[in-house]
Amino acid sequence: MAEAIKVLLVDDHQVVRRGLRTFLEVQDDIEVVGEASDGAEGVARAEELRPDVVLMDVRMPGMDGIDALRKLRELANPARVLIVTSFTEQRTVVPALRAGAAGYVYKDVDPDALAGAIRSVHAGHILLQPEVAGVLLSQEEANSGQGRGGSLTDREREVLGLIADGRSNREIARALVLSEKTVKTHVSNILMKLDLADRTQAALWAVRHGAAG
Repeated sequence: MAEAIKVLLVDDHQVVRRGLRTFLEVQDDIEVVGEASDGAEGVARAEELRPDVVLMDVRMPGMDGIDALRKLRELANPARVLIVTSFTEQRTVVPALRAGAAGYVYKDVDPDALAGAIRSVHAGHILLQPEVAGVLLSQEEANSGQGRGGSLTDREREVLGLIADGRSNREIARALVLSEKTVKTHVSNILMKLDLADRTQAALWAVRHGAAG
């Protein structure tokens, strides 16, 4: 049996944390390893516990979710972060995704969908709801990365298209008959050549510039 996905809950509302824990603890493949009530504590706990996935609220007292995301990136913490938000907070979600979030879920998300989202981001996927993807694309500068695409090799373009499809490195490796290590190298080269920070930005660049499959 595969090792359980380790999850850290970061939310300033104890009732929310308790509800999430109650549901997630009945999942055979998910283990809640800790909780935190604000961004600063969340960063500290993420460094201490090294979870696979952090389920993080955006709006919290003190350090909010976006600043916590940025701090985790500074620390090169490998945890994948799922933002917990509501439909009315798109203006907050956009910078959160740009700060490195792997995606977002609504606070009233169906429990089974939440478990699926955790499994998906753990597998390397990016969860972009259509509303937020549209906002992100509309806010990108028209010349963002423009002209840099010509520096990509044919193989890098293939990898970029699969990133835009939400494929994980493992899935890209299988599709292109490559090793995961080689795929990681291609992804790093793509981000460097396009001057992008992460896979989310790469996926959005691909959509905007017609490189998506």
